[in-house]
Amino acid sequence: MDSIDPFTAQLPQPTAARPLLGLTVLVIEDSRYACDAMRLLCLRSGARIRRADCLRSARRHLQVYRPSIVVIDLGLPDGNGTDLIAELAASQPRVQALLAMSGDTFLEGEAMAAGADGFLAKPLVSIADFQEKILSLLPEERHPQGPRILDNAVVIPDRIALQDDMAHIAEVLEDPPDDHALDYAAQFLTGVARLAEDKPLEDAAHALAAKRALGEAAASETAILAGLIQHRLSDKVAI
Repeated sequence: MDSIDPFTAQLPQPTAARPLLGLTVLVIEDSRYACDAMRLLCLRSGARIRRADCLRSARRHLQVYRPSIVVIDLGLPDGNGTDLIAELAASQPRVQALLAMSGDTFLEGEAMAAGADGFLAKPLVSIADFQEKILSLLPEERHPQGPRILDNAVVIPDRIALQDDMAHIAEVLEDPPDDHALDYAAQFLTGVARLAEDKPLEDAAHALAAKRALGEAAASETAILAGLIQHRLSDKVAI
């Protein structure tokens, strides 16, 4: 199948201030807080953004829309993001840039082996870092002409989205969680806490992950984590 996109020439041309103008980014990310950071990065760069919160939703989206760039979180509630990376890497016509995203940098090799073009380490809040990574994967004709001033600002995602994440994971842990739910909660909260610069929550998520990795009972670590989540849900003053 021809890999040339006939609509590429009709896209708005990027500018120095909006280097990703004309591009659409599909972000497959279950954290609303992390996704809001990506929304702001795309907005500041001129790109449109679409979001899917799981692999199933992403596959439905891809049946209808063709994004320019796909960013896939590796830890999703219904599977490993590398599975979708492998599918998209082999599909034709191929998206212009296919990136994996995770707070666990040791997963970069796995993502690249599956066919990813690049890797974004969480938390990602630097506009300059985001733009440089995306542009490094795009063809020259999608680069802005002339010199470009790097935007050294960082984005600050909406704290209400963080509350949504806390409510989501509280539901995951509400009933006696099974092994999958515990592993998912530890992975999810590690990334969210790091983005929110919430060290106690990050440490508690790491403690749960460590116990799970050893195959040991983690009732105490789960209770501590659930308590921290409830405390953050009850703290509305900062919002």
